[in-house]
Amino acid sequence: MPKKVYDAIIIGGGHLGLTLGAYLQRAGMQTAVFERRHEEGSAVYTSECTAAGFLHNLHSQFMEYMDWMPFYHDFKLDNLGSRLIYPEAQAGIAFSDGRPPIILYNLNNFELTRQSISQYSKHDADTFVDLRQKALDGEDVFAMYWYNPPEQPRAEDPDPFNTFGIALMETFGLPHSYARSSARSIIDNLFESPELRTLLYRMSVEWGTSLEMQNMGYVAMVSLFFISLNWRLCAGGTHTLAHAMVMAGVREGMDFYESSEVVKIMIKNGKATGVRLADGSEVEASKLVASNADIKQTLLGMVGEDNLSPLWVKRTKDFKIGPTSVVASTAMALHEAPRYKSARFNPDINKTFYTVVGFDTPQEMLEYCRDALAGRIPRLPGAGTWVNSLWDPTYAPAGKHSLCGWFFFPKASTHTRAEWEEVRTSYNRYFLERFSRWAPNMTHANVIADFFYTPLDQQDEMRLMEGDYMNGAVCPNQLGHNRPFQEASMYRTEIEGLYLCGPYMHPGGGVSGGPAYNAFKIIAEDFGLQKFWEDNDRGY
Repeated sequence: MPKKVYDAIIIGGGHLGLTLGAYLQRAGMQTAVFERRHEEGSAVYTSECTAAGFLHNLHSQFMEYMDWMPFYHDFKLDNLGSRLIYPEAQAGIAFSDGRPPIILYNLNNFELTRQSISQYSKHDADTFVDLRQKALDGEDVFAMYWYNPPEQPRAEDPDPFNTFGIALMETFGLPHSYARSSARSIIDNLFESPELRTLLYRMSVEWGTSLEMQNMGYVAMVSLFFISLNWRLCAGGTHTLAHAMVMAGVREGMDFYESSEVVKIMIKNGKATGVRLADGSEVEASKLVASNADIKQTLLGMVGEDNLSPLWVKRTKDFKIGPTSVVASTAMALHEAPRYKSARFNPDINKTFYTVVGFDTPQEMLEYCRDALAGRIPRLPGAGTWVNSLWDPTYAPAGKHSLCGWFFFPKASTHTRAEWEEVRTSYNRYFLERFSRWAPNMTHANVIADFFYTPLDQQDEMRLMEGDYMNGAVCPNQLGHNRPFQEASMYRTEIEGLYLCGPYMHPGGGVSGGPAYNAFKIIAEDFGLQKFWEDNDRGY
């Protein structure tokens, strides 16, 4: 049984709940995390869902924020079992007719990237490398934005997010107007090769950036240049990162309660005073409660409309979830890794960390995205894929391989449970039929076992509502100081002592720790806690 009173209670043991909890504990608050599932980590987990010995990261795959992520460095997770691998060939695309692949290499290998793109366009090669180098040189612009609470509107500048967008474009030496364009428009204006455009379209979509939505140009540039080509793989599965984060909390003195679902946030005289668990037991919080659970579940469910103002009820109900960052996942246990036709020009495509397969043209990618946005199961079953066993043999038994892939899919609510079951049983077959056109060995005979993880599964198991890994749409009116809505954007709620730290907060999803780190900064101000961020040379 949990103790009856804590200084701080965290609802949800996802990586953001773990982040905030550890900082609060280090700052002197006795903190407990209550997690609905049997283990912490939420989407940062690994499963043997196909066959024994085959590890699949069904959701979180590449760790793109590790160079900046304060939690990783402040708590020295590399001393607690986390080990990261930095693949040389980071991202690539193969083609069904076997023409040369495009491969984007890691930041130690700009010239290899330039050579690969130059097969199609020297202009594109020089432009891509130049922009990625400028992003590398201007990382402070990105990190300071990501790891600080969002700037609030001022009378003289009512749109601070536009200020960031302009600063970003100045970093790249691009027109300010690009900040307000669509991802597709930016990619098409910067690059002439349809082969590179197809890859970049997919990379943009992978981070929830709708290709055709206006005012998303700055988000596309972040996705394509700041958080690309620094992707790490967690050795032994992404769950090792979650375990290291838990151990960091244990080392600080936190308490953890698994299989302990919070169903109610207790409110007394307008203040959050604790939580009630599904078994009926209650635990008090003398100072604060913070929620990593999705915003509607937190405010409308656990707090209850009766404890909220009409404005907050409306704002919460209006908060949009999906479809720009809704995914489904495939997992396959393989006899052998894919062997692409395009490998005859560059065998590195057979050992590229993230490989786009199933698309030959930008138009095919557009059709695929339009299907998902319209609530249809995409008729072109292409995916972004990872074969992590190529880089870490512990992902599969000796001589075998483990594949995962992400599909951009419609929201969970667009189909019934029975319809999703039909998708689960059939979509991998359609995907393989298409995959074999790109890699002839990817036939049913090469697959030992497979699994398909629908958006509804992700909602049921990981509480990624609608299958949206951001737990909130990526769109202009839900970013920066508007995330989740302006009144809640500083991580506080109108309930005294109740804070928000989930991916529906700035800066959003991905394993960055950003929403929780920023929430800690606000809580530290409110409670006079030590400002750890002022004691390092990061600037954030």
